[in-house]
Amino acid sequence: MDASLWSLFGSALISSTLLPGGSEAVLVYLSSDATYSPITLLLVAAAGNTLGGMTSWGLGWFIAVKYPARGLLKPEQQQAVNRIQRWGSPLLLLSWLPLVGDPLCVAAGWLRLHWLLSLVFIGVGKTARYAALLYWLA
Repeated sequence: MDASLWSLFGSALISSTLLPGGSEAVLVYLSSDATYSPITLLLVAAAGNTLGGMTSWGLGWFIAVKYPARGLLKPEQQQAVNRIQRWGSPLLLLSWLPLVGDPLCVAAGWLRLHWLLSLVFIGVGKTARYAALLYWLA
């Protein structure tokens, strides 16, 4: 993999954590360059973004050690926890959404949603977003 693809991977990874990033801009630029096939760009961006989502999930898992969900006392907090637990891992299909996607991944880890199901749903959601963007660019 060359520097451009590593840049896309790194940008996608950072964009999928609680840090700001601009992986879409990198993807659009590399797509317009036409050096790489859309499938290569899709796989690299999706892998980085999914790894970032799972990093957020892992952070949530570690937070739960010190601050378990059962310790929430405010009703609105408990309502949010109940919604995530009711919908479960499929809710992570929305992990690509700006502002709420990254906290959803953290919450999924914090609530100890199964890691493999979380990985699958995070990956599908994030891959679908990049696929839609590449389709729109074509």
